[in-house]
Amino acid sequence: MASTIVEIVGVITDSEIIAVGRKIREIARLRKYHGGTKWRKLKGVARVRLSHGEVVRAEVHWYEAHGIGKREIKLKRLLSEH
Repeated sequence: MASTIVEIVGVITDSEIIAVGRKIREIARLRKYHGGTKWRKLKGVARVRLSHGEVVRAEVHWYEAHGIGKREIKLKRLLSEH
């Protein structure tokens, strides 16, 4: 995908957990760089501003741990506006 997220516009909706703890492939790296122990990988839908300024609806994935918050938000796919 050529464009990258500059910012999340509004709130992330329809969030759901897709992996927890050792089921996360990146768990060792997350603990090394961010700390924490109870990591979760989540997905949801949000309006995002892309690098060229366009605001679109997209599926986003991120990692989250208690006391640390959201880390490494990634744009996974653009969604239709309907």
